[in-house]
Amino acid sequence: MEKDGDNSDSEMTHRCGPLCLGPLTFHRQAVGDLVRLSQGARRAERTGNSFRDGLVFSSRTVKIQERIRLRVESDSFRWSGALRVGFTNVSPSSRSLPLPSMACPNLSSSPGHWAAPVPQLLCPAGSELEFWVSSGGSIYASGNSRQYKLLTGVDLSQPLWAMMDIYGQTCSVFLLGSEKKGLCTRRSCPAPEATTSPDVSSLSPSADIFCLDMEFPAGTGCVVCMVRKATVVLRCGHQCLCNSCCTKVSQQFGRCPLCRCSFSSDASVEEVSVEV
Repeated sequence: MEKDGDNSDSEMTHRCGPLCLGPLTFHRQAVGDLVRLSQGARRAERTGNSFRDGLVFSSRTVKIQERIRLRVESDSFRWSGALRVGFTNVSPSSRSLPLPSMACPNLSSSPGHWAAPVPQLLCPAGSELEFWVSSGGSIYASGNSRQYKLLTGVDLSQPLWAMMDIYGQTCSVFLLGSEKKGLCTRRSCPAPEATTSPDVSSLSPSADIFCLDMEFPAGTGCVVCMVRKATVVLRCGHQCLCNSCCTKVSQQFGRCPLCRCSFSSDASVEEVSVEV
């Protein structure tokens, strides 16, 4: 367990390994007056009969080029305008309540805040989009195969938290996680919901939070229970499961947790000896 910047409720940021960015949720205290959080503080909904008071922040600091992914869950055409996104170097935990009613101009006009509206065409209910700050201090947003440069001038010399304003026609959003591309792609943990990803969180009572999409060096820990050594080499070549978890994964999913290659417990795996 490591601490990374500011975290709501004094939570410690779990990391599965060098390729895991840690969990990404909304800060539980620094929320707008009309915001209700649910689903592990990954869903934020603006309630009531107003187009504003929907500010939320990330629970931890985010990295340069870390793309925050979210899905618009619901909208209402009673209002004009849509989601606003940005970054701040002011810790959410240090903010007094109630929060300002809008990101723009209430926050964007004060030092340490950079926010801009996302084009409405990216924000209908059901749409997925992502936003990030570049190494040059510019904020970008993309969705529907389009990319937009929202603004420039973000101060990168201090830690940054993501901020979102559930504004106007946007009524609720869901955090899908984050991704930072490079020589090795790093992702937030737990992994975002995906229909192709097996849910192995219930395979072992000793299992901790883990990231299915990261690669562990061969011969290290089991990626399921995160407790025992990985002693099984699957047909795909990944040595990522202990013998106990391999049996369970084979029976329930039949796929490698890392690359999704199918296997069967009787013919596709090989147990190897590992130094303890």
